Formats: sequence, structure tokens, C-alpha cells
Amino acid sequence: MSKSARTSRVLMLSQVYPPDPASVGQHLHDAAAELVRRGHDVKVLASARGYDDPSMKYARHEIRDGVQIRRLPLSSFGKGSIPVRVAAGMALMLQEIVHGLFTRNLDSILVSTSPPMCPIAAMIISFVRRKPITYWVMDLNPDQMIELGKIKESSFPARVFNWLNRRILKRSRRIVALDRFMAERLYRKQDVREKTVIMPPWPHDDHVEMIDHADNPWRKEHVDDGQFVVMYSGNHGFSTPVTTVLQASLQMQDVEGLEFLFIGGGVGKKEVDETLGREKPTNVRSMPYQPFDTLRFSLSAADVHLVSVGTDVVGVVHPCKIYGAMAVGRPILLLGPDPCHASDLVLENDIGWQISHGDVERAIEVIREIQATPPEKLREMGRRAQEVVRRDLSKQDLCGRFCDVVENKA
Repeated sequence: MSKSARTSRVLMLSQVYPPDPASVGQHLHDAAAELVRRGHDVKVLASARGYDDPSMKYARHEIRDGVQIRRLPLSSFGKGSIPVRVAAGMALMLQEIVHGLFTRNLDSILVSTSPPMCPIAAMIISFVRRKPITYWVMDLNPDQMIELGKIKESSFPARVFNWLNRRILKRSRRIVALDRFMAERLYRKQDVREKTVIMPPWPHDDHVEMIDHADNPWRKEHVDDGQFVVMYSGNHGFSTPVTTVLQASLQMQDVEGLEFLFIGGGVGKKEVDETLGREKPTNVRSMPYQPFDTLRFSLSAADVHLVSVGTDVVGVVHPCKIYGAMAVGRPILLLGPDPCHASDLVLENDIGWQISHGDVERAIEVIREIQATPPEKLREMGRRAQEVVRRDLSKQDLCGRFCDVVENKA
């Protein structure tokens, strides 16, 4: 870009954004920072409070890696109930519309699906300002609410959501779906094959690395010597239930040297914490989200990572947490159906095991098998997982390709 050329301005709409620990926000920031590096002017509109913990307050105005961030009030009230989340999403949407309509020198809009109301704001701004949209589909609603039994497919809210889905799919210049299952669900709503790119989100491989247990200060602080750790790290959501492994852990308290760590937050964390309070198991611990700059240490502290995909939400949500576990070179215990995107990765690359929701006895059998696996075999599975990340899922490659899509080059 020549010095005389006007910088292109991209408006990004979201609810979460760093330092909020939600993965969606971090991926958005990675893309925003890369767009700035390429010479674009990026403005982000996001919530001024934490998505998972609304008591967390963030700076209303900030420049982070060259990205201009404007955080909006009254737009996060926690995740205690769907009506509360809808109210926060509506408040955020209205504020984003106002700010977007009056953003100067606007050239394009980038929006994800967190919360589901953000695409509505993008459509209104796009219609009034006559600017193109890049639509980054991170999850699908009303599909998620339908599959989780929150609403019926024939209900009025579901019909309205699907009508809006068709509108945003039609209006978007480019669409990014995270996997082939998600793309197929989109195509059933609207045939947008010609403008859709299937691209998984990238692991934060500049913040994660394989660290041996002996060299890991986090593990030394939080895990006793000789323990074999099954770890779930990230958001505990309705669509990522851990009940089967949690129940298995209660029946494995007599297994020497085995520990289950559930790290993170979300609505599903309540089940873990209530189980711990009620049953007081000796082999299970709950911990909050870990700081982003220590993520490589906490993830590497595991011997195997638990990744959960709800049986009915294949193509509705994407198992992003699998990438961090692969990047630190740990095998995967997939709790979910086959086929799904996660099972494609795990089984085709021989980097872990798959068990089904509800089969507690099989979960116990597989966990015993994993614990008895020779350490060198586990390390080899971890090395294969890292090689898949380096070959197919690196941040440099995927983030670059994504920004090409935003620039309408790919």
C-alpha cells in the first residue's frame, strides 16, 4: 500500500475480546492484529465486561497490537440463563449498530456468531452503509438451542433465527465455516457453497509448546509427583458435557496415581463443582481458567487431554480445545460421536482414543488402558499430534489464509 493510499478500515463485531479468556475473542484478536500488520485500520466493538464472569471489567478504550478497541457497557450479565444472555446480546447489538452506523471511513465488516445477535447488527450496518460482510461462523443457532432441547425447531424463535440466518448468509460477501459438518448445516439453510471457505481455527501455537513434566513449574506446583493426569481445559458448555468421564472418575478413586483435573469455566462447570461438593472424590480437582501466558505450562501438565463433543451438536459447535492439546504434544481422549471433526483428527492420525457419551464402563476401561500405555507410546502419539498442527493447522498459515478471505483474496 502506498503512503498516499487511504488505509482500509475493518469494523469487527464481537462480544468477547482479550483480555477476556474466551477462545473466540483470542482468535478474533489474532486476525485483527494480522490485518493491522498488513496495513489495515481495525476497530473492534466488544463488551466491557467478562463473558463468563461479568464482574470482570475491561478498559472502555484500548489499543492492543495496533487494534482499536471500544468496549460497550451493559452487554454481559453472565451465562446464568438463556434469557439473561439474550438480554445482554440485544443490548450489545443495539450499541454496535449505533457505533457502526457512525464509524467513519468504513470499508468492510467482520462478524462472528458470539453472541448470535452480532450478525444482525452487521446486516443493518452493511445495509445502511453498503459495505461487505465477512461472516465467521463459530457456532450455529438456533441449531444449538434446538439440539440441546431448549427450544423446538417449529417454535417461533427458531423460525425467526433461521430466517435471520438465511439473510446474513445471503448478504455476506465471504463465509468461513470451521469444518465440513458445519458447512453442510449451512448449506441446508442456504446454498452458499460458492462463497464459503472451510477452515478450522488455529491453535495458539506461539503460546504453547511441549514441555516435559520435569521442566514444568505449573505441574510441580499443582500436581504430585508420579500422578497420571487426565485434564479437561477450557469452557464447560451445554454442548461439551463431561458427565461420562466425571462419573467414571468417581468409580476410579481406588486407582493409584490417577487424577482428573477440570480447568476452566462455563455453565457446565457447575456439574463438576456440585459433584465435588457432594461426593468429595479424592482423585478429582476443579480449577478456574488459567492465565493465557501460563497456558503452555498448564496444558503440558496433562498426560492425556479430554475433549468433549455433544452427540447432537456435530457441525453446530466446533471442538476448538483439541488444537491446544495437540500443540503441546499430548494424546486425546475424545468423548463424543464418530464421525465428527474431532474424531477425524484423532482416529485418522492415531493420536488418541474415542468413547461415547453415557458409556461409563467403556470410559473406565479406556482410561485404564491409557494409564497403562507405555510412556514412549504416549509421547509418540503426542509428537504425531504436533506434526499435524505444524503441517495443517499452524497459526501462521491459517490466520494468514483467514485474513486473505477478509481481504477477498481467497
